[in-house]
Amino acid sequence: METKIKEYQTKLSNYAQHLRDVRVVGLLLFLVVLLMMSWSGVKVIETNYSLQKQISQLQQQKDLQELSNTNLKLTNEYYGSNQYLELMARQNFGMAAPGETVLVVPQDVALSHTVDKPNTEQEQQQQAAAKQPFYQRNFQAWMNFFLHRQPQE
Repeated sequence: METKIKEYQTKLSNYAQHLRDVRVVGLLLFLVVLLMMSWSGVKVIETNYSLQKQISQLQQQKDLQELSNTNLKLTNEYYGSNQYLELMARQNFGMAAPGETVLVVPQDVALSHTVDKPNTEQEQQQQAAAKQPFYQRNFQAWMNFFLHRQPQE
């Protein structure tokens, strides 16, 4: 047992002597500097990436604002046009252009010649759900509850 301990101590002293060698210290120092430079490079790349993301977001916001401004300019131009003024005069004041005849049709006559609009998808789903048996509607209600869906009314 003592021999094993002495062998172990001699091995440790050999390792300690190797660590005191100038070449090993220089190599360790070089590795530490290399590691620090690599870490610094990674940090620079990460910072650059986050700044590029911010620039991209700000550029998109700027483009969106420019489109909004252009849309508002076109809307203002339309409000100043003769076409808009004529439409508003007809709609709000019941005016007509010279030489035009205005026909007034009673509402019940006008509505008697209309076509019913087709059901929307939601109404069709509601009608289909109403035709389902009770146990299917109950099962669907439980599934909606467990999956946090909005109930279809």
